[in-house]
Amino acid sequence: MAVQAKDIVAVMERLAPPGLAEDWDNSGWQVGDPAAPVRRVMLALDVTPEVVSEAEENGVQLIISHHPLLLKGLKSVRSDAPPGDLVFRLIRAGVGVYAAHTNLDGAAGGVNDVLARLLGLRETEVLHPVQHAELLKLVVFVPAGHAGEVREALGRAGAGWIGNYSDCTFNLRGTGTFRPREGTNPYIGTQGRLEQVEEVRIETIVKKEESGRVVQAMLEAHPYEEVAYDLYPLANRGEPRGPGRVGLLPRPVPLAKLAATVQDVLQVGALRYGGNPAAVVTRAAVCGGSGAGLWQAAQRKGAEVLVTGDVRYHTARDMLAAGMNFIDAGHFATERAALPALRENLAAALEKAGLHVDVMVARCEREPWRYL
Repeated sequence: MAVQAKDIVAVMERLAPPGLAEDWDNSGWQVGDPAAPVRRVMLALDVTPEVVSEAEENGVQLIISHHPLLLKGLKSVRSDAPPGDLVFRLIRAGVGVYAAHTNLDGAAGGVNDVLARLLGLRETEVLHPVQHAELLKLVVFVPAGHAGEVREALGRAGAGWIGNYSDCTFNLRGTGTFRPREGTNPYIGTQGRLEQVEEVRIETIVKKEESGRVVQAMLEAHPYEEVAYDLYPLANRGEPRGPGRVGLLPRPVPLAKLAATVQDVLQVGALRYGGNPAAVVTRAAVCGGSGAGLWQAAQRKGAEVLVTGDVRYHTARDMLAAGMNFIDAGHFATERAALPALRENLAAALEKAGLHVDVMVARCEREPWRYL
């Protein structure tokens, strides 16, 4: 059976939940038919004419971009003016476009986690938390002989995470009673007779956004025809979410040396930095794209330098006046670096879901700037 675009998007949305997108953003479907068959996916930072040409040449049916093609508001779709010309071209070529923008920035394993990892940051935390994951408690009653199977299914589906501990459950034995009625096909028991069965009450924690998948996995692993389970909302605050990361550098280094490392790691032709070149920095904040507005949050969290892109003149002056160093490696480089990691994560998640498609990263993308 052919893999449909919406199946791939469902997996992508587990990696970058739409609820993480900021209000002004336009992440999600941009162009295309969610039911269209897909054999090859291309990841790109932007949907440009060059990216569309590469998609056509490589038999791509779905582009997953970071920046939305339709972000600034669309008042007309004309074939002789952008972005309408690309919309026409994509439709004619049978290529869909889906964007994961600010939701990918803030997601676990997303743009900012990758940027932090590439710079070797340790003991990282979210730079600017804007929300926390909503949590539910899942309780299910299982015949004692099948408790292990159900626990494993819950863990594989993503339930039971508390911090860096996985497969967390609480189990309590008891007696379940039920009377199968006419028309039932009970796994245990006989129609019309009250049954008493030794059962295990399994409790675990689930992210609300993942609860549908977790419950489905539990139902498939459970032997009963009708499964007794409960979902309770929790007041506990889940993991913080939001843009940027902050953490410790592998070792204290002069600002100029860190800037050179950033240039090398992100393969930037040129970058700008501000501050005393000899100033030793031990704690750094990162925010891919345009993150200069978070410099005060970075300073409050003890960072001595902010690595980002698109630092404007007056913002640079404000940072320096406040004693905050910065490294501006550009919008493109600080986000493009995340695409290879996204390819690996998406390909693995698709394979795990039994969806067999090729995933590639656009090779044609370049910085929009030229330097003398």
